[in-house]
Amino acid sequence: MNNRGWTGSAVLLVTLAMTASGLVAWKRASVRKADAAAASQPEPVESVTLAVARERQYRPTTTSVGTILALTSITLRNELSGTVRQVTLVPGQVVEAGAVLVALDVSVEEAELQAETAQADLAATTLARLERLREAQATSQEEVDQARAARDVALAQIARTRAIVAKKTIRAPFRARVGLADVHPGQYLNDGTELTTLQGVDVAANVDFTVAQAVAAELHQGEPVAVFAASDARPLTARIVAVDARIDPTTRNALVRARIQSHAPAPGASVRVEVPVGPATTVVAIPVSALRKGP
Repeated sequence: MNNRGWTGSAVLLVTLAMTASGLVAWKRASVRKADAAAASQPEPVESVTLAVARERQYRPTTTSVGTILALTSITLRNELSGTVRQVTLVPGQVVEAGAVLVALDVSVEEAELQAETAQADLAATTLARLERLREAQATSQEEVDQARAARDVALAQIARTRAIVAKKTIRAPFRARVGLADVHPGQYLNDGTELTTLQGVDVAANVDFTVAQAVAAELHQGEPVAVFAASDARPLTARIVAVDARIDPTTRNALVRARIQSHAPAPGASVRVEVPVGPATTVVAIPVSALRKGP
């Protein structure tokens, strides 16, 4: 029994050894074949582009957040109190200068104007009569002067009432786009009530932004700055029109105003402003692709 067991074990060991030898031989053959295939392949060729380094003017910049402002814009308010008679405010509509936007009731003033006109006519007639009598030495100069003063007072009252009527007719002071409004006929308005906003429709617009006082000291009127709107990666060119004469004592920043001549964003929009800092210097410029990072 023991001889048979030893014989079986020997056969198994010999079989395993032969299998392992075969696997090693196959692996070595595969490696030699792969090395031969790699050796037969040509070395990779890397394309190279030649560029000439050139000198250029470079000026560092700083970034600020700016706000677009219309060249002309107001908050429209009524100067006198009264009841609304007519409303022609249409939000978003462009109105011309002098267009009637809101008209308050002036029926009382119109009645007063008629009475004052009649009084002025009577005063003028009385003055003319007294002047003729004065020429005939039939009345005193004092009576003529009093009649002339009464005539002038009547005319002044007419002018005052007409001014009130004009103030109760609210007109657009310039060509503008109307903002949102909540004014209706029959509504009573106290004096100074906010009616709407008017934004000028000029092609140009201002952009206000703040910079540190050291940067503001280097800025001059007419210098260009780059303005980036949120929806456009291309910059708009603006030129500085003014630097505030006062530095904010809390932030130590100065307010700067620049003007965009065309294609400006809507008033109130937030923009990014790139502002030049310091004088320009000469540097050597190379393509970005020529730079390599890493060890």
